[in-house]
Amino acid sequence: MNRQTDAKPRKRQFLAPEFVRAMLAGHSALGLAFAALIYIVCLSGTLTVFMHELQRWEQPNAPVIDGRATPQMLDNAVRNGQAQALKDNAAHDLFVMGPGTLSPRMTVNYHDHETGVDGSWIADAEGNLVARIKAPWAEFIANLHMALHLPRTWGLFLVGLTGVALLSSLISGLLSHPRLFKDAFYFRRGGSYRLQEADVHNRLGVWGLPFHVVVSLTGALLGLSTLIVGVLALAAYDGDSEKAFAEILGPRPSEDETAAPVPDLQAMIAQVRAQHAEAVISSVHIGHIGKVGQIVTISMRSPGHLPFGNPYIFDGNGKSLGDGGQETGSVGQQILGVLQPLHFGWFGGIPIKVIYALLGLALTVVTHTGVTIWLARRRDKGRPVPGWERVWAAVGWSQPLAFATTAIAALTIGHSRVWVYLATLAASLLLARFTPDGEATARILRLLSGVGLTAAVATHAWIWSGYVTDAMAWYVTTALLATAILIAGPAVRRPRAATSSRTVPA
Repeated sequence: MNRQTDAKPRKRQFLAPEFVRAMLAGHSALGLAFAALIYIVCLSGTLTVFMHELQRWEQPNAPVIDGRATPQMLDNAVRNGQAQALKDNAAHDLFVMGPGTLSPRMTVNYHDHETGVDGSWIADAEGNLVARIKAPWAEFIANLHMALHLPRTWGLFLVGLTGVALLSSLISGLLSHPRLFKDAFYFRRGGSYRLQEADVHNRLGVWGLPFHVVVSLTGALLGLSTLIVGVLALAAYDGDSEKAFAEILGPRPSEDETAAPVPDLQAMIAQVRAQHAEAVISSVHIGHIGKVGQIVTISMRSPGHLPFGNPYIFDGNGKSLGDGGQETGSVGQQILGVLQPLHFGWFGGIPIKVIYALLGLALTVVTHTGVTIWLARRRDKGRPVPGWERVWAAVGWSQPLAFATTAIAALTIGHSRVWVYLATLAASLLLARFTPDGEATARILRLLSGVGLTAAVATHAWIWSGYVTDAMAWYVTTALLATAILIAGPAVRRPRAATSSRTVPA
C-alpha cells in the first residue's frame, strides 16, 4: 500500500533572489567607489564631536564660565568685541557665543567681508576679551570633516555627496541582506577571516542603524544646503537666491553704512523673555554692526527643544522682525534647527557626545571592513590583489597617524597645515609599497600611530606644564593616551601564521 505525503510548501522569500543579488552588487560598487571618502569623513566626524573639548585642550589656560550667559555679560562682550574689531579693521559682522550646551567658554568672533580680516577671542565672565583663540588642530579636524580642506563650496558639496553615497550604501546593504536583523547577534569565530569580518560589518551596521541613517541624512542635507537653496530659488523665487536665503534665515542687513549706535541687547532680550520666560541665551549675531542697516539675531533656547537656539530678529532700533521658527515654526524651519545638533551630537553634554563617538567609530569600522571583506573574498576565490590590500591598509591606518602629526604641528608651529596631513598619507602609501602584505602595513602604521599620539601628548605636556587651569585638558590627554594604547596594543602581538585570507589587513 502506497502512502502519499503532501510536500511542505517552501516559504516564500520576502525579497526575490535576483533583487538581492542586484542590491549586493550595487552595495559593493557604491561602497568601493566612495570608500576612502566615507572612511575619512566618518573618522574625522567622530573627532569633530569633541571639537570644543579639543579646543580647550589646545588652550588649557583660558577662562571657563560657570552657568549661563547673562544679558549684561553678552552686552559687554559685544561692545568689547566691536572695539577690538575696529582696531583690527574688521567691524562688519560680529558673533558672540555664550557659555552653555556647546562649551563653558564665551567666544567673540568678527569678520569683514571687504577687508577679509577676522578675529576670534575668548572672553571672561565680565565680557572682557582675554585671549585670541588658538586651536588650529581642532579647526583642522573640523574642516577636514566638513569640507575636506577644499574651497568651501566645493568641499561642502563633495561631503554632501559622500553623505548621499553613505545613505545609499546603508539602504542597499539592508536590501542585500534579508537576514540582517534575524542574525543581529550571530557571530562566527575561529573560521574564515572573511566571514568574521562580515559578521562585524553586519552587526555594527544593524546595531547602529538609526544613528547611521540620521548622521548620513543630516550630513547630506548640510553639505548640499547651498544646492538645495539654489533649487528652491529657481523653483519659488525666479532664481533670486538672496530672497530664498532671506526666507530661510530671516531678514538680512541693508547696505546703508551710515554710523549708528550699538543696539541695546538687554532690552531686546527682555522682549523675548516677556513671552518666553524660561528661554536661555545661546548666542548673539549682529550683521553690519554699528551701521544704520544692522540686524540683530539673538538665539535663545527654550527647555525641551533640540536646536541650539531659536533666532529672534531685531533691527538696530530694537524693533522685532519676527523669529526663525526653529522651535515652534513650520516643519521645514524645525528641521533646519535640528540638523546640526543631530549631526554632531551637540545637544546633551558629554554623555551624548560619548555615545555619538562610539557610534561614529562603529560606522567607521563598518566602512573599513566593507573593503576588507571584498579584498578577502577575492583572495578566497584565487584572485588576490595584494597591492590594493596594502593600499587600503595604508589609507585606513594612516589617518590616526596623520591626526597625531597634525596635532604636533599645531602645538609646535601654531598651525596644522594640510600639507602635514597629505605628507603623512603619502609617506604611509610609500611605506605600503615596501611591505610584504596588507597585514604588515597595518601593523607598522598602528605602531607608528600609537607612538605619534603619545608624542603629541608629550609635546602638549612639555608646552603647557604648570599652566593648565582647565580640567578638560587632563580628560582629553587621558583619552588620547588610551586611544594610542588601543590602536598600537594589538599590533605589538606576534602576527599569526598566514592563511588564505589572513594577509588582508585587520
